[in-house]
Parts: sequence; C-alpha cells; structure tokens
Amino acid sequence: MSSIMVQGTASSAGKSLMCAGLCRIFKEDGYRVFPFKSQNMSSKFYITEEGKKISTAQTLQAIAAGLKPSHHMNPILLIPKSDTGSMVVIDGEDTEKMGAREYFNLRPRLREFIREKYEQVSRENQIVVIEGAGSPAEINLKEDDIVNMGMAEIADASVLLVTDIDRGGAFASLYGTVMLLEPHERARIKGLIINKFRGDKSLLEPGIKMIEDLLKIPVVGVIPYVPLDLVEEDSLMERDRDKAMDFLKLDRELNKLAQVLRENLDMEYIYSLLGVEDE
Repeated sequence: MSSIMVQGTASSAGKSLMCAGLCRIFKEDGYRVFPFKSQNMSSKFYITEEGKKISTAQTLQAIAAGLKPSHHMNPILLIPKSDTGSMVVIDGEDTEKMGAREYFNLRPRLREFIREKYEQVSRENQIVVIEGAGSPAEINLKEDDIVNMGMAEIADASVLLVTDIDRGGAFASLYGTVMLLEPHERARIKGLIINKFRGDKSLLEPGIKMIEDLLKIPVVGVIPYVPLDLVEEDSLMERDRDKAMDFLKLDRELNKLAQVLRENLDMEYIYSLLGVEDE
C-alpha cells in the first residue's frame, strides 16, 4: 500500500478535484485506488446504498476511482447547522449537534478512530489518495489535528500542496503556508501545484524558480484553468442539495480532468513518491 495526500493553501484551492483527477489516473493505470478524507465539513452530502452519509467530494472521487461511494471514504462529516454548530456524522450516521469548542475537545478521542479507518482501507488497496481540509497552516487549530498534517502523520504520507493562482497571491500563499508549519511538517511537503493558471506560462517561470529556491520544494505542476462541470465542494459555497448526480456526465468530465492533470503534472515524480511504477 502507498498513499499520497493533497493539501491546500486555502479552501477551494483545488484539493477535491486534484484528488479526483489522481484517483482517475491511478485507476486508468491499473491500480486499486481509494479516496479518503478523515473529516469533511459540508452542507451537501450523498447517501450511499447502505444509507450512510458522506460528502459529495468523496462521492465524486469514488466515481473517479471506479468504486461505489462508501462511508469508509469519509469517516467524519460535519454538516453546518448554524454559524457556531454542526451535526457530527460519524461512520455515516448522525450523532449529535456540537458547537465548535465541543467538537474541538472531542478530536483527541477521534484520532484513534481515524487511524483504524485508514489502516483498514490501506490494507485493502494499492494507493490511497488522501484529501486535506482548508489549510494545514491554521495555527489556532493545529493541536490534535486529524485532517491535515496530523492525518499525513497517521498515514506517513507525502504531501502535495496546491494553491489557486486565479485568486491572486499564490506565491505568498505557498510560502506562508510552508513557513508556518513545523520543520517535520514541512519535510512532508514534496511538491507544489499551481492551479487554475491563465495566460503565458513563460511569464510564470521566474516566480516558479524563486519559490523553489526559497522553499527547496519543487513545483510539480502548473494546471491551466479549464472549465469542468464538476462540483468543487466547499462548506462556504451554497449548493442545490436536491440536484441528482448525472453519473455519465461526471464520468466524461473526470476523464477530461485526468487528461489535463496527466499533461501538466509530473506524474513520474508523483509515482516515485508512492514507490510504485508509472505504467
């Protein structure tokens, strides 16, 4: 078993779609791949065949991996019910509504649960693609983390850090995120990805060289801005809960996403991080 983790400099940097694209690539290359996000916060969810609730992001990644959506892909789902509280869904089942402080105090006890879930899916699959949440540099929330660097530690995973250049401030976001991490956390970041780039890439090259020199981490991909009819989930975005998924359309869009990533990511390097061969 091998694992790779995608973290972001902010919410909506592109983590979910990057993970979906990687799941599709690994599936196409003949590997048994499984998506995993230990904790997700989303007002939109999918109900599996077993009647379990999971996030739509992991549902999309399941489709990309050629799998049925499973609650094992998203062990903890937080469904916002107010500005200060969420329904806590564990193993696909509603438990209780909790305030932020109450849930924060619960996290140490959830760490072993997450570890057991991850170890179960890792035994059954060749590659696990792990998605982080928000940013790993939320320094006020890092204690007892179970979804970013804490999850990377549980999985002993290499991390790819993605930023959205379409928003502006991408290089500052990469630098600030990395430098706010502890040295052992920085060491897990093996590649930087610049997402949603528009324009002449040659004008970006000086910045790429500078950020690589500053952080001593390679930029392993510049992903162009490509319109995709896929849900890019984020708890801050309002969605139509009742809109049914068109699985055939999603499949076509996932193939398109995978092709874009193949053309613009250093997949040979990513496979080297996994310790398996690029087929």
